[in-house]
Amino acid sequence: METRKPARLNALTGLRCFAAINIVFFHFSNPNWFGWLAPVVNAGYASVSFFILLSGFVLAYNYAGRARSGELDRLRFWEARFTRLYPIYLLSLLLSWHMVRTEYGAHTHAMFWTGMVLSPLLLQGWIPSIATFLNTPAWTMSAEAFYYVLFPWLASWKRPERVQPHLWKMAAVWFLGMVPGALYIVFNPDGIAHPDRWSWGPWLQVLKYTPMPHLASFVFGVMLANLDEMIGRTSRLRLILGIFGFAATFGILELGARVPYAITHDGLLMPLFGCIILGLAGNNRLAYTLGWRPLVFVGEASYCLYLLHFNLWNLIHDTHVLDRLGLTRFDPWISYVALIALAVAALHLVEKPAQRVLRTWMNVWR
Repeated sequence: METRKPARLNALTGLRCFAAINIVFFHFSNPNWFGWLAPVVNAGYASVSFFILLSGFVLAYNYAGRARSGELDRLRFWEARFTRLYPIYLLSLLLSWHMVRTEYGAHTHAMFWTGMVLSPLLLQGWIPSIATFLNTPAWTMSAEAFYYVLFPWLASWKRPERVQPHLWKMAAVWFLGMVPGALYIVFNPDGIAHPDRWSWGPWLQVLKYTPMPHLASFVFGVMLANLDEMIGRTSRLRLILGIFGFAATFGILELGARVPYAITHDGLLMPLFGCIILGLAGNNRLAYTLGWRPLVFVGEASYCLYLLHFNLWNLIHDTHVLDRLGLTRFDPWISYVALIALAVAALHLVEKPAQRVLRTWMNVWR
């Protein structure tokens, strides 16, 4: 029976800091501002795929042992996920009040009210035309909610005994994860000659914003946690994998449009993200570097930063608060700092207190 309490993986929390900030830059910057890092910022959408894969890994890292031994209480697991994620999600909806009029004008009455009903229920992502309703990044919460429902069964899979057969299974999941993008490239249902981050089409919306095309990334993350258990924490292999993962990811992103957007968006980078995670889950210089305390401090607020940044940015600029304070000349950099500060505040003033209150209520009513 497995009862170990997994150690904290501070380096992965530190990397979440960079991934979340990169999404902010992706939405609200000119990638050319960042010099040699421009390809990384221009492909900020890949950070979302990384977060989905990482969520599968972290959940399995923490819960798979209990799931395999039959000790995982599914109801308590789902309650823990709800109390951890929904308070900030609800805050993001409250901050989106100024988007209601825009959404009303952008959709039919029926679709508008569908969005208003489904968004609080974490279901809007299943309908491509309203997946980004009210808060663009919130589509991922529809996906994550679905994956959390599946997780107790995914995590209860038998622990692999040998590395090679498990690698073949992971390769099969990787292949399946690239199928949606490959089909889009082959059939080109939207008739877009060269799709990129600015392209729009109904089928591209399905590929980018609905849960099923991203499910393979989550499953890959769950399976990666099993592989993680078979590699020693101090193994030199982890450092090699981590360095290779970072270098190869940058190399692919550097190729830009020469790599089809539809498979770069989700699927292609899966094994490289896996290498990075395995590297940072070990005890090595790379992990120590990204486990630097300030990075971890901000990384703990990465969920708040990710989910709140879009509407907070719009509120900052729609209210012209920087103009009133005479700080416009420092923009956008001062806005980036403000977003990080507000995310940290939301973590400590909203997320954690609300989580404690909700768990107390649930224990009372259990």
